[in-house]
Amino acid sequence: MQKTIIEYDSIIKKCKDIFAKKMKDYGSAWRILRISSLTDQIFIKAQRIRSIEHKGCQKIEEGSVNEFIGIVNYAIIGLIQLDIGVSEQPEEMNYDDVMNIFEKHVNIAKKLMLDKNHDYGEAWRDMRVSSLTDLILQKLLRVKQIEDNQGSTLISEGIDANYLDMLNYSVFALIKLNK
Repeated sequence: MQKTIIEYDSIIKKCKDIFAKKMKDYGSAWRILRISSLTDQIFIKAQRIRSIEHKGCQKIEEGSVNEFIGIVNYAIIGLIQLDIGVSEQPEEMNYDDVMNIFEKHVNIAKKLMLDKNHDYGEAWRDMRVSSLTDLILQKLLRVKQIEDNQGSTLISEGIDANYLDMLNYSVFALIKLNK
């Protein structure tokens, strides 16, 4: 499990570095995005990954690695939006405040990953990246259904749990692609 923690932290650091640089470039313009827009943004990225996996090639330089990083960061943005609410007006958030909230959600995701890895025995290590992609797409379809139901579920986990799973599946894919 120690190896997974080191790999997980390394991937998250890379994602966080990109997020931080984009915060410096663009500020918190993402605060205007509704949850459904974030879900669609993640869907586009996951669909592109699946397309690249299926076709075996791509025409745009950025590949699956960049898309998985995007999924991690958009999932965290979604978790932040669920946590503090969507801004109806463009308002700039303090950089340090955003980075602290980012870290809060990373810690929640990491704890979930550790708990699930304990119970599942790191089964993800024996999975294909394409299976992780499919699981992300399945989670996205579930989130879309929950959104269509105005956020209510009868027995299932909510949007936040699905975002956490997509984040962790993306980190697992990035660990596998790093090899």
